[in-house]
Amino acid sequence: MNENNDILKRHTEFIEKNIMSYVPKTDDAYNIIEQAMKYSLESGGKRVRPVLTLEFCRILGGNAQDAMPFAAAVEFIHTYSLIHDDLPCMDNDDMRRGKPSSHIKFGEANALLAGDALLTHAFSCAASSELCGKRVREAVSALSEYAGVNGMIGGQIVDLQGENKRFNADELFLMDKLKTSALIKAACVLGCIAADSMESIPAAVDFAENLGLAFQIVDDILDYLEGETNSDIVSGKSTYVSLLGLENARKKADEYTAAALDALDKLDADTSFLKNFALKLLKRES
Repeated sequence: MNENNDILKRHTEFIEKNIMSYVPKTDDAYNIIEQAMKYSLESGGKRVRPVLTLEFCRILGGNAQDAMPFAAAVEFIHTYSLIHDDLPCMDNDDMRRGKPSSHIKFGEANALLAGDALLTHAFSCAASSELCGKRVREAVSALSEYAGVNGMIGGQIVDLQGENKRFNADELFLMDKLKTSALIKAACVLGCIAADSMESIPAAVDFAENLGLAFQIVDDILDYLEGETNSDIVSGKSTYVSLLGLENARKKADEYTAAALDALDKLDADTSFLKNFALKLLKRES
């Protein structure tokens, strides 16, 4: 357990030490965009996705320096998606992790552009890798696929459609497979690419999809326990708790976590940290 904590500490410290160096410097005339990008990147997230990128690279024989441009790219895309999620045209949330959302702090137009800037610059982060050109192309392609219309963006569209109707369980599963799991897949796949372990990608994808679904179900459970303080509960959107009930939702989260752990057994590597990490996400309380 202490070793797992040490690994997590090393990963998070490495991420925090390096991630802001990937934010582009701007002219003073439009420095507000740089401020807005940094504000959201510094908002106190768990860094789940870049940790996964670094860890897959580590256990498959790569090194953190090679994986960091990919880890930064995934976190930039995740952060842009949160900025846009909070906008009035989307979920219209004024707070994010206990702080004013970007559009409250900087104005709606500046927040929109900060999200656009993070998305655009994510691909520059990935392309800045000093790995061979073939691996960099594979990474950029994977990032585009999982963040795009058949990945996270597709999930956002399904989510918006859910504002006008009640989802069934299959529709909710599709939304979360795209909206949540896709970017977790990107994180894990990019770790495999950084380590030049392409044969590990199928197991990494299987792990990531199940982890993402478990992660989202736990989010729904935590939102339910928060009650009327959560916007999805107030708006009446379909969740795993509303469709399955609290106990069955917990069972589903357990099932997806177990499937994620099973997927790790297909890797020829020490996956003890990843297994512990998945279990900690299942049992988190915030």
